[in-house]
Formats: sequence, C-alpha cells, structure tokens
Amino acid sequence: MTWHLKNTFFIILGSAIMAFGLVYFNMQNNLADGGFTGITLLLYFIFEIDPAISNLILNIPFFILGWKILGRNVFLYTIIGTLSISLFLWLFQTYVLIELTLQQDMTLAALFAGVLIGTGLGIVFRYGGTTGGSDIIAKLGVRYLGWSMGKTLFIFDAMVITSSLVYLNYREAMYTLVAVFVAAKVVDFIQQGAYSAKASFIISDKPTELADTILKEMNRGATVLRGRGTFTGSEREVLYCVVARNELVRLKNLVEKKDPHAFVTVNDVQDVIGEGFTFDENKNPLHSS
Repeated sequence: MTWHLKNTFFIILGSAIMAFGLVYFNMQNNLADGGFTGITLLLYFIFEIDPAISNLILNIPFFILGWKILGRNVFLYTIIGTLSISLFLWLFQTYVLIELTLQQDMTLAALFAGVLIGTGLGIVFRYGGTTGGSDIIAKLGVRYLGWSMGKTLFIFDAMVITSSLVYLNYREAMYTLVAVFVAAKVVDFIQQGAYSAKASFIISDKPTELADTILKEMNRGATVLRGRGTFTGSEREVLYCVVARNELVRLKNLVEKKDPHAFVTVNDVQDVIGEGFTFDENKNPLHSS
C-alpha cells in the first residue's frame, strides 16, 4: 500500500511539472510539442480547443490499450497521470501564476520547456506511470523493440511536430525540436538514474592486498574475477569495484600506491542499487522513502 501511495504522489508531481512547462513555456511562446500533448497543442493553436479537454478525449482509447497490454497497475497509473495532466493544465491556465513570454529569447523558452517536460515525464515513468498516449507507445517500444523511452518519444514527437508546421513558422519549429530533444535526454537521464558512479576493472599482481586496502581505506567491496591474458596466456585475478564519482581519485591513488604497475580501466555506471549505495551493511535503506 505504501509503495502505491508513493508512486501515485510522484506521478501527480511529475504531471504537475510537465503541465507547468506546457502552459508557461510552450503555450505562452507558441512552441509545439510531440506526442499527444503536441496534438492537444495543435488543436489549441488552430481551433482554440482547451488542451485539458482534448487530452482526456484523445486518451480514452489508450486507457483500453493500457489495460489490455500493460496490466492493471499501469492502467490505474495511466488514469492518474492523464487526469492529473488535464487538471494541472486547467489550473495553470485558469490561475496564471507568472507571465513567461520569451519571444525575444526563444533559446531559454526551448531549454526550459524541454527540461520541465522531460523532468515531469521522467518522474512519471520512473514511478511506473504514464500520462497516456505516446507514453504508452514509448513503454511498448521499450518492451517489444528494446528502444529507450527517449528514443521512442523522439521519433513519435518528430512526426507530430511535422504536422504542427501548419501553424509554426520555421523559427518556432526549430526551437520546438530543441525542446523535444532536450526533453528526450532528460527523460532517459531520470529513467537511468540521476545518481552516477564509476566502475573500475583492476588487473594487478597484488589483487588480495588491493582488495583489502580498498575495503579498509574506502569501505568499498570488490569482486574477484578470473581472467586470462591473451598475450601471456597466464591466469590472472581481476578486481571489479564500483565507487561513487567523488571517490574515483582516491581509488586510483590507492591502486597506484599499492601497485604502480596495475592496469586500471574506468567506466561510467548510470545507476547503482545495493549495499553501500542504496542499502547499508544491515540491508537497511540509506535514504528513507
């Protein structure tokens, strides 16, 4: 029950952020968008149909699709997300909090639109929900095509934006593409994890001493892997260690001090779940939800 409430809260929060971006940056600066929100903006700019209403009408068929294909939970979260988007679109249009007309600086308008919409969508996706329409299509792309959500959204968005050229001039269309590209990147960033770490493979003649030093000095564990050098043909032990980004320099200094001839590679890690990162040694969460 607790995780349902948590997910619902963040889906509503993400929907509010997304709606804020749409109203205060897209609609106030004549920028289009992709997906179903882009279609609602298309109907708004051409026929003056309220996006809060058209969003609900367009998503009714996808409520059924969400139930049939993605299951009960996603279906319920889709309803919550879609209703929340429509509610916040209506609220932000009815009660104008600020005027953000940036026609003289469309770069700012495009960047903020992309960041806010991407952040909102990313939060909704991360907590198991959708805002309907293209979000469901994006989830299908992940499940059946192996595409990232950002990639799927960008392709679908490009199709909708092309249709939006009936009311966009070339300048607004170009800035819209910038906003959509930024939003797609932000969605992937939030989906893959805002916390990044570094993974290191260490090949050394002193693997046991290195592992003990890393554990003692940094309180980080290491996994010993078996490897064989193709040049010498000899069997070697390889240490695999994941550390926080700000611990990387310390790790390299420890390795250099213990074995100056060690061979070290470093790779980016998008997200880390487990002891030392999300749980302590007693398996308790490091950050309470």
